[in-house]
Amino acid sequence: MPLAKYVFKPGINKEGTNYSNEGGWFDADKVRFRKGRPERIGGWNKYTDDSFIGTCRKLNVYRAASGTNYINAGTHQKLYIVQGNAFYDITPIRATTTNGITFAATDGSTTITATDSNHGAVIGDFVTISQAVSLGGNITATVLNKEYQITAVPTVNTYTFTASATANSSDTGNGGSGVDGAYQINTGLDIYVSSTGWGSGTWGASTWGSATTLSVTNQLRLWSLDNFGDDAISNVRNGEIFYWDESAGNSTRAVNISTLGGASNVPTVALQVMVSDVDKHVIAFGCNPIGSSTLDPLFVRFSDTESITDWTPTATNQAGGVQLSMGSTIIGALRTRQEILIWTDAGIVSMRFVGAPFVFSFNEVAHGPSLISPNAAVNANNQVYFMDNGGFYTYAGSAQRLPCTVLDYVLSDLNQGQAFKVFGAVNNIANEIMWFYPSGDSLEVDKYVMYNYLEQVWSIGTTTDDFVRTAWDEAHILNNPIAASKNSSTNNNNYLFAHEVGHSNDGSDFTAYIESSDFDLDPDGEKYMAVNKIIPDIEFRDQQSTTDDVTITIKGRDYPLQDLSTLSTVSVTPDSTFTNTRARSRQCAIKVSNSSADYGWRLGDLRLDIRPDGKR
Repeated sequence: MPLAKYVFKPGINKEGTNYSNEGGWFDADKVRFRKGRPERIGGWNKYTDDSFIGTCRKLNVYRAASGTNYINAGTHQKLYIVQGNAFYDITPIRATTTNGITFAATDGSTTITATDSNHGAVIGDFVTISQAVSLGGNITATVLNKEYQITAVPTVNTYTFTASATANSSDTGNGGSGVDGAYQINTGLDIYVSSTGWGSGTWGASTWGSATTLSVTNQLRLWSLDNFGDDAISNVRNGEIFYWDESAGNSTRAVNISTLGGASNVPTVALQVMVSDVDKHVIAFGCNPIGSSTLDPLFVRFSDTESITDWTPTATNQAGGVQLSMGSTIIGALRTRQEILIWTDAGIVSMRFVGAPFVFSFNEVAHGPSLISPNAAVNANNQVYFMDNGGFYTYAGSAQRLPCTVLDYVLSDLNQGQAFKVFGAVNNIANEIMWFYPSGDSLEVDKYVMYNYLEQVWSIGTTTDDFVRTAWDEAHILNNPIAASKNSSTNNNNYLFAHEVGHSNDGSDFTAYIESSDFDLDPDGEKYMAVNKIIPDIEFRDQQSTTDDVTITIKGRDYPLQDLSTLSTVSVTPDSTFTNTRARSRQCAIKVSNSSADYGWRLGDLRLDIRPDGKR
């Protein structure tokens, strides 16, 4: 037979069986589609040399009027401002103790027991100790007077931490009588615990129609972040609203808005906060109404325009609030070009600024579609794209389900118990949206599904090769998308990465591959075939040498339910003209892969010399 050109349909299709998808692609990792052709995704490098503590679930990149770029980052243990190459800890202080802490050490141990009446701390919290004196030996004032993470809480009046020195027999003192302590806000969880209520919140975990009194420390720590001009606004889901003042400097911590001068009826608890676009209202979604300290999961409140402190509605301002009537709780909200979309567990509400006297209008625009997690909706291509528990949607005045060729695969693979970790990520450099999600029994994000919104094709992949990502912000202020990583072994060595930079995993290799569905020789799939030759069509990106290579593997099986076996593996270089193979099977599949850190590749049309082969 003459050479045959094999052109596969763009996109990954896992809606049918491998055999029924003949002429298409069935599996991939770290491969995207551009102009219908598969290519290796771009690489990533560390954006900062500094690492951060905890698992980051939210990033907000913004630019101050001075031209300074900031990244606001919220982890389950800390709140940061990133400027330049450095992280600045702006975690709010929950409580302070003056002249009230004493210490006890044990000879030969690094464990220090601190006594502080009703300290309110939990395991994992951070405390900064000052004004302490030496215990008499190795546990000096220098050792004590620093920030420590609390390792145990034996009683309401005591806790322990691990000192940077080992006590000896001389350490019999108590640190003096004037020891101070600054306790940062309680840390949260980096896993979702199903007993903590709706979506790691408090609603619906107790008797029907009433809220529980669960602490935010027992919940998956999710932040909402926004900027009010040059300053940063933040909120721990089911917690307080905080404010960071840029003019006070990077070393200044965020504070509860209610503590600012002129603060009036600021919500004490909220599910999410946001700053409206033009009119500059601070909006709290799912918060306590005025006169109540209890969170109402459908109540929306907004401050006066251009104010972060005035939340008291009057005849002369534009503060106010509304209780939504759709559903039982707000899942998330997203600011778009013309409106704010609010997802409840029953549908979507459009919130639009209309001015006095009503300030905002609220209209139900979709019943049914919701959000699988608070961070599962994104803006791209002048539309909103989001994921709910049953599929993917786009919104441009109305909600429309997106046809998805990997839907069943993703939904059946998703770990529903950790679904609140799902987040959407826009890569506008490549016209893509990715939804990162935890799969199977994984407690952390380990896979992604990718959608090219211009070409309307899907791909899939894993977060192997140090590609674990827990938060993302698109390229808008900065030239590249910025994402937060999570070290697989510790929470204390996590970094921000810039994506679409080169072809490497921060200087190291990473593996990318794409694999076709099975194809056969004749319409009935009866004849055996022998694949004798491959004429490759591969574009090498940023070629380093003539030895750069991409591996093409031919796999085969005789029956659809058999496992694929490797029949032939060839290496293709920029100088390759053709490659001889020895592959024989009734059904064949092609896999293209490489692991280089130095160059990328894009696949064109493969031509194969395939001949009928008798059954032996």
